[in-house]
Amino acid sequence: MREKLNQFAETYARAEEQLIGSGDGRSSIHYPAVFLFIGDRCGPALQTVMEINSRKWDNSAGVAYIHVVAQVEALHTSGGVLGHLIPPFDGLDDKARRSGLYRAFYDNEEQLVRLNALLRQASRQLAEYGKLYSSFERVHLSVITCADDPLNAVVAEVTLLADYILGQSFKSVQTDLYALVKESPEEQFGYSSAINVAFLRELEWLQSPGFTFSASLHMTEERLAIQVQHAPAPLFDLVYLLSDKNERGMIVPDELRQNCEMICHIQLLKNRSRVAEEYRPQDGGYNNTSFKNNIMTDSGRAGYVSAGFARVKRPNESIALTVLYHFYTQLLERMKSGRDWSSRDKLAYFGLDAPDRAELLNSLVPEPSAIRDMMGLMTSGIGYAALKRMTLQEAEEALFGEGCRMFFRQNFEAEAATQLRSFDAEAWLRSRTSLSVAGAEAGIYELLEWTDEQAAGSVLGVIRNLIRDTANDLAVSSAELEALYAASVEDQSFQRLPLMDKHNTRNLIRYLTETVYSHKLHLLRLHTELEALRRCEAALERLHKQTKAQVAQLEQVKLELRTAAEDSIRLADQYTGQNLFEYYEHVTAEMMAEIENKRGKQVLFEERFMGSSAELLGSGTDGLVDRLILTCRSLILGAEPFKQTFEEELLRRANVASDYDNRQIVPQDELFKRLYRTLEDNAVINVRLLDYTHEHRYEERYFFGDYEGEFLPYALGADDSSRLYKTGFVHEKRSSGVEKLQLMGGFHMEDLMVYRNGKTYYETYSANGYELHGIAAERLPELR
Repeated sequence: MREKLNQFAETYARAEEQLIGSGDGRSSIHYPAVFLFIGDRCGPALQTVMEINSRKWDNSAGVAYIHVVAQVEALHTSGGVLGHLIPPFDGLDDKARRSGLYRAFYDNEEQLVRLNALLRQASRQLAEYGKLYSSFERVHLSVITCADDPLNAVVAEVTLLADYILGQSFKSVQTDLYALVKESPEEQFGYSSAINVAFLRELEWLQSPGFTFSASLHMTEERLAIQVQHAPAPLFDLVYLLSDKNERGMIVPDELRQNCEMICHIQLLKNRSRVAEEYRPQDGGYNNTSFKNNIMTDSGRAGYVSAGFARVKRPNESIALTVLYHFYTQLLERMKSGRDWSSRDKLAYFGLDAPDRAELLNSLVPEPSAIRDMMGLMTSGIGYAALKRMTLQEAEEALFGEGCRMFFRQNFEAEAATQLRSFDAEAWLRSRTSLSVAGAEAGIYELLEWTDEQAAGSVLGVIRNLIRDTANDLAVSSAELEALYAASVEDQSFQRLPLMDKHNTRNLIRYLTETVYSHKLHLLRLHTELEALRRCEAALERLHKQTKAQVAQLEQVKLELRTAAEDSIRLADQYTGQNLFEYYEHVTAEMMAEIENKRGKQVLFEERFMGSSAELLGSGTDGLVDRLILTCRSLILGAEPFKQTFEEELLRRANVASDYDNRQIVPQDELFKRLYRTLEDNAVINVRLLDYTHEHRYEERYFFGDYEGEFLPYALGADDSSRLYKTGFVHEKRSSGVEKLQLMGGFHMEDLMVYRNGKTYYETYSANGYELHGIAAERLPELR
């Protein structure tokens, strides 16, 4: 169920964020973009970047994704990804893995031919989607790798080849590197740390002002090799290092998604398509050249960049789950508070009131008219004179022997026993309840109470009283029959005429059949009714057990819905998730009341929505949750109260208690101040440095949101007089929230804690025969 609920919440949130009509428009990128992932460990990052771009960019279909791996099982195979395998040498262990992959890249000509073809395919793909872009003058190449992935030994080669081939179709190629760094301890932390440092040392070389390169990487279809060269200059325009620890030394929650969000937002910041009417002089637009100059030392040494990202948004997942819980809870309350039922109404609901019991009894016991047929039975011919001194029982035996008793057994008792054997009490109860009109339908909570022997007004209690009364009547009637049989014939009140022996005998026979056997029929009806009532009692007890189990299921669903909602709220930002439970309880109740006022009290339990309240679990708990989700989505979540901007929604939630407890209302300025601080506190740089006030630290901060809204102008003006960093914004037509991207650059390899902590491992592994580089270590800068 949790998976179903999470899927519902994610679908709702995704729809809200993508629904342009609700105020959340999407951006477009200006120039074509290529995302080149190098390494076996990059698959999850590739998938996440693709998902984010697809959600955020209108022209994301034109983006090219390439994945270069050394193991075929690591290749990301989703649609649209161009995959390339660099087959490693067989039998490589960790000692030679990184250097072996480097040699395999050069020595395996076949893979190099395939890589050339794949990069040309990517270039053609961009051209095919040309109409999606505003300009074809430049292409943005984003290279992503994991710092501890051995395959990053060929980052320079793959990047330069991609740059070369893309450069044949575009006037310029802007190339950035995003290195994902793992700082939290892992099982193979020593080897991983050594590779981190090896990669960083190579990166120092690649980013040095004097870096040059020349290799025969470009292959024609005839396998002719062409030199790919790089003049003295840093290989990458900018290098971004994004870690799983922030600069406070804390592990970043959901760090993969957080870092991928930053990659996508940085790319959008650099490459956003902006129509003329969106330009605002106060937006403080990003300038890549200016940023590069500000993070460079006087000696020309390029600094690295990291970033922090925060989002303040309407917590749509939590809202969906919270509303679903409150909607369900209030449905259950409606099922508990049905109409007032009298004892007679309850009996009638199950077909157990007096008229229905009479109807049931008539269906089980033959008609009394058959008793008259006993008049035709053969008699012994004995005269009345001999009979009048006898008891009625003796007179019956003298006249008929076993005839009457046998007739009654065959035509009444045997027939009633047959009907009783086939009587299904549960089927009878079901058949009678199905005849109830919808307006008089009993809910499952009412059925539980009515069949609870401890509850006041319990149907089960009434039935047990009827059983007791019927048993008493049966005992009294049996005694009356015995008394009647023992009475003298001449004491009975039937007509006798003097000297009319035959006439008097006939009247005695009529009296015997009509009085004695009618009494016997009455006893048979009482006995049959008693047995039927006992079976109904047992059926009601089973119904109670079943209903109790169903109610337990309903309550378990309620518990799971509440747990899902509370877990989601707990994961949301502490401030933006405040009062969510209380506020949406109120909103949901108002929406349900409004719907019922417009469409009638029973609208929620119509077949097109929740269906019969007595049969909610007809399709099991999964079916119930499916119906609940569909009904909640169609009747509640699409209503006007769920179309507020995130500022309006948050302000109302912040003041939800003021109507009830007369607390001080939170003013908008105070709300915005808290939001601003939340963004500031959460947009912590995702890299851990030895000293985060290092000499060359330079920062820029950008907001992504609707400048026509109320919060963004406030945020851009906050701390204006005391700022030590540049700020700006990217205008996006949206109502669901605001995002903040914080860029910080100017630090170097020796400032990184991952470098300082890993240097010892690097030196130890190198001294013990591990080949951590493909190129000669002498060509690389000295360790600092």
